[in-house]
Amino acid sequence: MPPAKKQEELFSASSTKEIRDILWKAADKLRGSLDAAQYKEFVLGLIFLKYVSDAFEERRTALAKELAEEGISDERQAQFLEDKDEYTGHNVFWVPEQARWSSIAANAKSMGVGRLLDGAMDAIMRENAALNGVLPKIFNQDRVDQKVLGGLVDLISDARFSGHGDQRAQDVLGEVYEYFLGNFARAEGKKGGEFYTPSSVVRLLVEILEPYEGRVYDPCCGSGGMFVQAGKFIEAHAGNKNDISVYGQELNERTWRLAKMNLAIHGIDGNLGPRWGNTFDDDKHPDLKADFILANPPFNIKDWPRNESDPRWKYGVPPKNNANYAWLQHMVSKLGERGTAGIVLANGSISSQQNGEGEIRKALVEADLVACMVALPPQLFRTTQISACLWFLAKDKTPQGGKRLADRRSEILFIDARNMGELIDRTERILTEADLAKIAGVYHAWRGTASAREAGLVYADEPGFCYSADLEKVRSHGYVLTPGRYVGAVETDEEDVEAIAGKIATLTKELFSLFDRSDELAHTVREQLGRIDG
Repeated sequence: MPPAKKQEELFSASSTKEIRDILWKAADKLRGSLDAAQYKEFVLGLIFLKYVSDAFEERRTALAKELAEEGISDERQAQFLEDKDEYTGHNVFWVPEQARWSSIAANAKSMGVGRLLDGAMDAIMRENAALNGVLPKIFNQDRVDQKVLGGLVDLISDARFSGHGDQRAQDVLGEVYEYFLGNFARAEGKKGGEFYTPSSVVRLLVEILEPYEGRVYDPCCGSGGMFVQAGKFIEAHAGNKNDISVYGQELNERTWRLAKMNLAIHGIDGNLGPRWGNTFDDDKHPDLKADFILANPPFNIKDWPRNESDPRWKYGVPPKNNANYAWLQHMVSKLGERGTAGIVLANGSISSQQNGEGEIRKALVEADLVACMVALPPQLFRTTQISACLWFLAKDKTPQGGKRLADRRSEILFIDARNMGELIDRTERILTEADLAKIAGVYHAWRGTASAREAGLVYADEPGFCYSADLEKVRSHGYVLTPGRYVGAVETDEEDVEAIAGKIATLTKELFSLFDRSDELAHTVREQLGRIDG
């Protein structure tokens, strides 16, 4: 499609979905020879810069209107319009004149687009402490095709992230940014899993933990998706996302920068440490005690900085060739007195007996730290074929006084969700709204939370789906936490059995009839071939 046509589409696009689809298709065509990791960095950096500029102009227009209505003189208006506090006081980044998108677009061809963009990133970081050291300065390099970059600038120039009904520039850009993150994760395959967790899995963790307020922590935060979803959950329930304090850490420098930008776009003031680092030997939040932990650590890491005398290994020293139980114990060490955690891990973690993992799991169970185990359906993670599960940990399974929760001491809820979800293509499955509601609803009914009471939910075991086991039952299974061992098979009544038997008989009759027809056709074909040979 010609650039002019693509720009015309962008200009007329009325929905966020239209904007993100048009941008992605066009940007993907402009990629050229860059690999996905390189391309991700400068495309998302450009989108962020455009968002910052659009949000700034949106606030500038609103401010000009306010000043005009108050009858402020033109001279005083000009002063107010360049007053940094008038923007930062409304949670809008201050954008110096040379970094405003209008200036970049106007001078791109005459002054060199790469140099202008690097200068703009520098200027914005100098003026906004929260972005210091975060934005990419990679545009004026030999490895970046300046024609490709110029094409992207022209394209993004026609995408407005403001002026879409009731949606703020922040909301529109946030959706576009998340959409691009997901597409880049698919493009990068296995490596994409290092920075992106499928949104339906993130939503399930958040819907179960309900992080309305308090300290939220992710020790391997990737691009910050857990925090973004926590903020969305709070706003969906008429809360204030400023009621949570966000703490995170990320090992990869590029991904750490993506996370910082992602939080900034969504208006979340997060503490991701002064720089990137390995959680195991360079904990950026050593004294933190969190109310909620949301995490999707890399599965089955074989090479990790293991220190046998680490005080975090309270329940046993994790094996050097697999970090799954190092992650679990690190998160236990970070939980506050009534803290809860939701963690995505490989299925092997729930049954492994190798290298002392079975003993560590036994110790965690006997310490009554495991609240719930969820077996996930296959193909949720496009970047890996490894089956996954969810661990939910809790430091306090008592009724907790005024919260009036159900007393679940010495019990574990098992949920088998392997048959849930729907395929959106040949290789990727998502959990539907109904799936999320059912799984989260069962957990809240079991725990007796306020949301369950308001919805009138009462817990009951459901064969084939959920079962609440006491510790004696878990001991009898050798501390293996595979939900399928506990939930049993789906009950089928006699009428169903008869109906199934009747259907099988009918299908069998039809199949035999087709066999007969096949024999007749084969006989006819042989006769015809015989005549030809004759």
